[in-house]
Amino acid sequence: MKPITSEEQFQTLITQDQEVLIKFFADWCPDCTRMNMFIGEIMESYSSYEWYEINKDEFPEIAEKYQVMGIPSILIFKNGEKLGHLHSANAKTPDQVTEFLEEKLG
Repeated sequence: MKPITSEEQFQTLITQDQEVLIKFFADWCPDCTRMNMFIGEIMESYSSYEWYEINKDEFPEIAEKYQVMGIPSILIFKNGEKLGHLHSANAKTPDQVTEFLEEKLG
């Protein structure tokens, strides 16, 4: 998962004409650490998509703009539009993440 290090980079990524998956996280978040243990395998299954991560604490304005209240959250963007949002409460297991991706990406 590639890190997002600037607001400009985030804006460029979300306006692409293909789906981009972005995980919002924070260093202090135990659920984020848990997700990191299983997300690699899921990323392999969805390797045709670009995966990025952004630290919610470093970019609070972006998190607020896209209603990221809890972390970890996975958002899907295309052409500047948010197509999907897996909220933290539903992102605790590999099955929950996979079901979300299947529903949104097929």
